[in-house]
Amino acid sequence: MNKVLVIDDDRLVRHTVSSVLNGYQGLSVLQAADGESGLRMIEEEDPSVLLLDIFLPEHNGLELFRKVRAFNRKIPIIFITADTSSETAIQAMRAGAFDYLAKPLHVEQVRNLTMSALRARQAMDQPVAFSIGEAMDGSERFIGRSKPMIEVYKSIGRVAAQNITVLIRGESGSGKELVARAIVQNSNRADKPFVAVNCAAIPDQLLESELLGHEKGAFTGAEKRRMGRFEQCNHGTIFLDEIGDMTPVIQGKVLRLLQEQRFERVGGNEIVETDVRVIAATNQPLEQMVREGKFREDLLYRLNGFVIPLPPLRERIEDIPLLLEYFFRRAKHDMNRVDLAGLSPEAFDLLQQYGWPGNVRQLQSVVRHSVLNATGTVINAENLPSFLREKNQEKVNQDRISHESATTALESTVSHDEAMGSRLNICSVEDATNDKPDGAVDRKAVFTTDCKADSKEKLCEFIDQRVASGSIHLYAEALERMERLLFTRVLDLTGGNQSRTADILGITRGKVRDRIASFGIHVEKTISMSHPETKSENQIQHSQSQSQESTGNE
Repeated sequence: MNKVLVIDDDRLVRHTVSSVLNGYQGLSVLQAADGESGLRMIEEEDPSVLLLDIFLPEHNGLELFRKVRAFNRKIPIIFITADTSSETAIQAMRAGAFDYLAKPLHVEQVRNLTMSALRARQAMDQPVAFSIGEAMDGSERFIGRSKPMIEVYKSIGRVAAQNITVLIRGESGSGKELVARAIVQNSNRADKPFVAVNCAAIPDQLLESELLGHEKGAFTGAEKRRMGRFEQCNHGTIFLDEIGDMTPVIQGKVLRLLQEQRFERVGGNEIVETDVRVIAATNQPLEQMVREGKFREDLLYRLNGFVIPLPPLRERIEDIPLLLEYFFRRAKHDMNRVDLAGLSPEAFDLLQQYGWPGNVRQLQSVVRHSVLNATGTVINAENLPSFLREKNQEKVNQDRISHESATTALESTVSHDEAMGSRLNICSVEDATNDKPDGAVDRKAVFTTDCKADSKEKLCEFIDQRVASGSIHLYAEALERMERLLFTRVLDLTGGNQSRTADILGITRGKVRDRIASFGIHVEKTISMSHPETKSENQIQHSQSQSQESTGNE
């Protein structure tokens, strides 16, 4: 039985909490009227959750909180207060409280917060699914051992020492500037100036001056000559991020600079020569922009001296644990959370399953958000941003709908055959095994059979024949037959629509294409297979368990 300790000098509050929680979900409530007796109970009884009045006669609640934390950092503490001002709430959360309750107490709020705190405590007592490790500081670095990232490292190694233009292509947040910095650090210009310019963040009318500089009086507010970025990093490297956002006018001037390594400041006639290596990056389809007249084709050719494609995070999911460890260790150091031990299994699964449209930058933001929300030693699912939990629930719902749709579609096979006249080219076991030694199956034979045939009996006959022939791979053979039939039948029901087939089966479209190729399925107006199979019923069983908690006022 899980113990809850309430420390409050108000007897009515203690009685209320006890009546609301005692016996609820197996909870047992302990009471203390002052701080000293409360501390003794914590040492003797080791409660799972503590409800603490923030204003006690002998002890300030915050002082008592610090004493409790000194010898028990795991216990979640919920403050109780009659003061609902912003200052009190800020002080309570800043101290590291799990949450706080405002008087008068409400039954549902007391129960919900207590159960949430209890789940957090239980997560701390369980082995973590992911250990964070020691806190660390330091600059940003490349993290990843996946094959796509190994190719990125190889590309950096090939081009770093060469004095050619590099174009880095990748989605926002995937780490394009890190690639640029890695190139510079391994180049002959490593000890020379490096300047990064985000072309999308600077207004068009100011970008030219930012890059090329301007003369005094060139425009309103130009009170003195200003060196541009190209001039500032002479003999060094300039990184032009989001180069696809440049206007055609500035594109032309950058093109000339790349060709001639010289330029004129805005409002000036003096030719400025420079020796700058250019590394550019974009998340836009430059080729399409060229066709639409939004980007200069000759500039694209100049930038394409060497292209490094940077994979999005969803294509290197095996790197997520490494990235999580790195970002959590940095957040642990930056936020002085030396007590953090790791992530609960539920939290780790949510982080692994999310698609990360914002890539590594979004992952880093989520990590810092989670550390801020965590009040104990373990980060659990409730500490993660709400959109992660909502996205997971959407996926659960979609999977349920997909399974139900597949079940409905397969159960309505007979009526669908009658309405559409669809047939499957599948061989029967008897024909496929005729004249074959030891009951072997001729995998090149092709026969037709109707999906309305008694497939259960056919499958049983196949099993009997393979057992009689002495097969030692029957499990794999039966699974292959069932999988081939499943893919063929669902493709038939969807009219060969691979995207719809993938949705129904709950897999990726790439896996559907792989099975089409490996099973020799021909997707035409009718779906057929080049390998012999007997028709077997495929029933997708989906069980859904739902638990509801009903609570009421006592």
